[in-house]
Amino acid sequence: MKRRIPLIMAFGVLLPLCTPVLLVLAQEMPSDYQEVLKFLDRKGDYKDNVLKVNLPRNDLKVNISGTATPTPFGFGGWIAMTKGKGGQDVMMGDVVLLQEEVNPVMSALLDNGLDVTALHNHFFWENPRIFFMHIHGHGKAIDLAHKVKPAIDLMGHVTSSAGSSKNSPSPDPPAQGALDTAKVASIVGHAGEQSGPVYKITLGRDDLSVKEMGASINSRMISRCESLSSRCGICGARRKYSRPVR
Repeated sequence: MKRRIPLIMAFGVLLPLCTPVLLVLAQEMPSDYQEVLKFLDRKGDYKDNVLKVNLPRNDLKVNISGTATPTPFGFGGWIAMTKGKGGQDVMMGDVVLLQEEVNPVMSALLDNGLDVTALHNHFFWENPRIFFMHIHGHGKAIDLAHKVKPAIDLMGHVTSSAGSSKNSPSPDPPAQGALDTAKVASIVGHAGEQSGPVYKITLGRDDLSVKEMGASINSRMISRCESLSSRCGICGARRKYSRPVR
């Protein structure tokens, strides 16, 4: 029994010392970012000093060349915020829009003092027609949330005009598990994340040091990824197209 006493004492000393280390590693979301999520009534996460708010277009059923394409394959929009200098936050985002939503959403962003830095497509032969709009702004986190919310609220609520694209019915997307994701990760050299039938590999350039308004701009603030679906092929960061996976 005497030999066990030093072991118990050792554990008693080590555990209190280890606990603060674990707490330091866990990153707590700042209160103003919690307020942003509550105001926007959206889900998000805080990692690498970046708040990322998810804006997936789950209301759309998209097919590419007649192939059903799930939302995680390329229709999950977002906005992101990180801390800059002088109490300012930097906001960037990439929102997914139907073509009839482009003008109203762009006007809502510009009228509220935000920037539209790009408008482009990612796919050919998709139905309905989809566009991607990049947004940008500086300011207090909650002020940025107030500025961007009118545009977010328009998504899915713009009345289609004559000749606009219709969200025509498409078959259900393929079930999860049809891809050999371990083999894909081995070939690419990076592990990915599974989201339904889509396997997504994020290729962030963490070797680059990019700053704006004193804020570090890491891979969570920009879109750089490769996605695979079990029936639609590679969806790249610079080119996005559909082809059978063999």
